[in-house]
Amino acid sequence: MELGSIFLIFAAFILVGVYLYAPFTQRARRFRADDSLEVSALKAERDRVVNALQELDFDHNLGKIPTEDYPAQRAALLQKGADVLRRLDELTQGASASTAEARIEKAAEAARADSSTTAQPAPVSDDDLEAMIAARRKQRKEKSAGFCPKCGKAILASDKFCPSCGKSLQ
Repeated sequence: MELGSIFLIFAAFILVGVYLYAPFTQRARRFRADDSLEVSALKAERDRVVNALQELDFDHNLGKIPTEDYPAQRAALLQKGADVLRRLDELTQGASASTAEARIEKAAEAARADSSTTAQPAPVSDDDLEAMIAARRKQRKEKSAGFCPKCGKAILASDKFCPSCGKSLQ
């Protein structure tokens, strides 16, 4: 046999081997994709728990949740969040699971701080508010031309036709 034919046969064996090994690599990729989907679902669940905790705190501050029910509901949400973080840590091989409850509390505190630092509008006196309302009414009155004689819908001074029925207003 010639050297060229030996290389050709060797190349054919390599191609057949790669072709036969390909399904095994696909399965490994599929398993990794399943893990990433589970991690994504756990992160979404963590966000839901943090939002629920923030809403619970907000509702308690407004007095919508009785004081005697609040600690039990908050503890249940913290436990659920800690469980989610533990499972997330197991999948990602991250930090220790013993601090999961502290981490969920920290995330809820950060979310609460973000919502409380939003810019609050400056308080407006009653006289200023009445002046703003009067100015707005004056602007709207200047724009309004009354009502359509055919259908009765409101029209503006700049309208040449009724926006509802199309009747000429000139």
